[in-house]
Amino acid sequence: MELQAKEKNQQLYKSFTNGIINKEPLLSVRQEIQDLRGSLRCSGSQSEFEMADIFYFCRRGVESIVDDEVTKCFSAQELEKWNLLTRSNYNFHHINLKVTVLWGLGLLLRYGVLLPLRVTLAVTGICLFIVLSSLVGFLPNTQLRSYLSEKVHLMGYRICVNSLTAIITYHNRENRPKNDGICVANHTTPIDVIILANDRCYSLVGQVHGGLLGMIQTAMVKSSPHIWFDRAEVKDRHLVAKRLSDHVADKTKQPILIFPEGTCVNNTSVMMFKKGSFEIGCTVYPVAIKYDPRFGDAFWNSSKFGLVGYLLRMMSSWAIVCSVWYLPPMNREEGEDAIQFANRVKAAIAAQGGLVDLVWDAGLKRAKVKDNFKEEQQKQYSKVIVGDHEDQSDNKR
Repeated sequence: MELQAKEKNQQLYKSFTNGIINKEPLLSVRQEIQDLRGSLRCSGSQSEFEMADIFYFCRRGVESIVDDEVTKCFSAQELEKWNLLTRSNYNFHHINLKVTVLWGLGLLLRYGVLLPLRVTLAVTGICLFIVLSSLVGFLPNTQLRSYLSEKVHLMGYRICVNSLTAIITYHNRENRPKNDGICVANHTTPIDVIILANDRCYSLVGQVHGGLLGMIQTAMVKSSPHIWFDRAEVKDRHLVAKRLSDHVADKTKQPILIFPEGTCVNNTSVMMFKKGSFEIGCTVYPVAIKYDPRFGDAFWNSSKFGLVGYLLRMMSSWAIVCSVWYLPPMNREEGEDAIQFANRVKAAIAAQGGLVDLVWDAGLKRAKVKDNFKEEQQKQYSKVIVGDHEDQSDNKR
């Protein structure tokens, strides 16, 4: 009896840890629970509750804690080697005297030389952009105005890119977005906008702000057809969809630039694309952006740093190095809904950028897991318990 109990405990432990250590491919809830019951030689019916079922949920819980693929998407990417920036490791430069001296010289160069020059260049570029955009806005709505507006926007974006010492490599430029659609890209940082707009102009979509950002938005919309929403309008999905559709229908207007994730993710993954951008029924131009963290971590952790503090950190980095891939345009296929289309575009961006394709909503950065996610797990387990009875009743009908 003792030997049998010991063997059963070993089987129980093996079944509980299987998948946590070995990381076997995921199976369906029904199959995994049935396999667990079989390994423990449970005598009950397959459609009845067994105490062994608890270990399935315990194992899933431990897996989620040990390898949390959601939370780690909102923290700075780990580096294999130190890049002489204190954000990599705040204690690493105190290992020995040589490393400390090297870090000190780098600190003097970045904050004493590069930062003042970059801030001066950025302020000059923003001021020029506001003044020139406002002046262009007074011109009549003609082809000359569109031409000058595009040149002013490109000038402003390129000055801002240079103020960050951004080194950008564009691939497959023949696939650059055209005026008949929407450009969608993965989102790592607010500077994604100027990284893409450095190569061609876009119409931006966003919420109306105040202060300096509000002044820039006002100057931009005077000379170019950007789409700004009030706080109340953002919640009206039909209004947003109509304004986007009307913009895309006008072939003279620039393509709309949208980041469907809705928040910044740390350059390792792509999270769920919200379906609103894919319900319009126009051509979608996917773009993959991948940053090289060895010269500066471009990820913006908005829950930890404000925008001004983040930009100062970017300007005190060595450089912002990234690659941009323009993917072939994609259209919604027959019988494909907006969610399936969004997932197909997301998968293409993740594959091209070498990013992990995740199904989770990036809104989990600030919100709790929705109740419908929990209810879905409960429904799946309930099908294991009563599924056979439901099948039999359906057959009788």
